Amino acid sequence: MSDLADGYEISSDPARLDAGKVHRWLSDDAYWALGRTREKQDAAIAGSLNFGVYGTASGEQVAYARVVTDRATFAWLCDVYVDPSVRGKGIGTALVAAVREHLRPYGLRRLLLATQDAHGVYEKVGFAPLAEPDRWMVHLY
Repeated sequence: MSDLADGYEISSDPARLDAGKVHRWLSDDAYWALGRTREKQDAAIAGSLNFGVYGTASGEQVAYARVVTDRATFAWLCDVYVDPSVRGKGIGTALVAAVREHLRPYGLRRLLLATQDAHGVYEKVGFAPLAEPDRWMVHLY
């Protein structure tokens, strides 16, 4: 986690999450979660491995990510969000790298994500487009 900007720390302790702030960030500003209800967000947090970035002096949460995983073969990285006030400091890249390293001991076969506009952030930590996208399918409800 040495790539994280001075004055910030990453934690996977769910007790530190500011669930209200996470909900506001995602439901008001994240294109993939606009309008998500607080109840839906709380359920997503409860069923996931969660990561927050916090100011070391203030303890204030400035970024969030969650992972849906069986901790054996597969993980889905989602809801990665960095507060606009701290963007450009490498916090998102450091957060994703920390998530990747946290998951490494599980011996997962793959870690997936979907993004519309942050490909560069994820490429910095080893993500690449699907090699065989024609093998993947989705079921939408």
